[in-house]
Amino acid sequence: MTTHSGSFLRRTWVRVLLWVLGVLFLLLAFGPFLVPVRSTGTETVFDLADSDSRFLAIDGIRLHYRFTPRAAAHGESSAGEPNEPPKLFVLLHGFGASTFSWREVESRLAELGDVVSYDRPGFGLTERPDAGSFLYTAAGQLHILRAILAHLGREQAILVGSSAGGTVALNFALEYASQVPALVLVSPAVYTGGGAPGLLQRLLRLPQLRRLGPLLAGRIAGDAGDEFLRNSWYDPGRITEEVFTGYRLPTRVEGWEQGLWNFATAAGGDQAPLAERVSVLEVPALVITGDTDRIVPTEDSIRLAAELPEATLVVVPGSGHLAHEETPDEFMQAVRLFLNQHTEQTQ
Repeated sequence: MTTHSGSFLRRTWVRVLLWVLGVLFLLLAFGPFLVPVRSTGTETVFDLADSDSRFLAIDGIRLHYRFTPRAAAHGESSAGEPNEPPKLFVLLHGFGASTFSWREVESRLAELGDVVSYDRPGFGLTERPDAGSFLYTAAGQLHILRAILAHLGREQAILVGSSAGGTVALNFALEYASQVPALVLVSPAVYTGGGAPGLLQRLLRLPQLRRLGPLLAGRIAGDAGDEFLRNSWYDPGRITEEVFTGYRLPTRVEGWEQGLWNFATAAGGDQAPLAERVSVLEVPALVITGDTDRIVPTEDSIRLAAELPEATLVVVPGSGHLAHEETPDEFMQAVRLFLNQHTEQTQ
């Protein structure tokens, strides 16, 4: 009787265990699709655009950009010498940023030439492409930059890239060196950061995680966005409420969480890692970093300057990851000196 009861109990517990495992499987497989995922943003990119905003249609989306001609800074014709347009600076922001990141130096750079800045897909006021869009990929980023140059009717541009924007600038220069007379790289994320490993990328693209991904992205950005910005400055006390508001503006765009998730899970390219290719890039480059960069370690920028064949290194005292925002005077001084030293290459 005892043996029979013990056997019955074991079978009962096995059935309970199988039932629990079945319920867990169903929850994991179908539960995510029952969770409501709604964007906290309620406005369109056009609602949030200002008088300086422009939009360019690229592969079915409207890309937000700003253009400041040299004439706006000098009160003179932007045509420069006959048949010779002024220099063109293209500004490439980093992860989580937008054209707002260049507010301190945009007009100052316009004293040296025409300036264009734009919001990369997934950020700012650029429309969010669907998941899997080519525009989120490394190759898609170069495609966008070429489209910008074609739209402006320009064959060359000095690329100014901050953090992850610096990797876009470097990749473009590696592919189209003749179109890049010079580079200005602000704490470029060459050795630090990057996308998720291949296996993790595949897991993140599972239907269940794709469903919950925007919710996760929104939570992370909402909770950690301000803290990330504070860590990007040497002295967070210098960050005004206006700066926080400017960085938060894109979170008012409907679907911003989905766009951020789409960008974060975009498929990588087939090229070798950027860090393995920079040593062959023969383009004059200015590498600027703060002496206390807590996002991309200052040592990484020093290493990059040593590995680039034609690099100039400037380490700004009392500055962090965003030297062009925190110490714009020192940033512009370094840029002007660099360009003066490379006048023939950058005209």
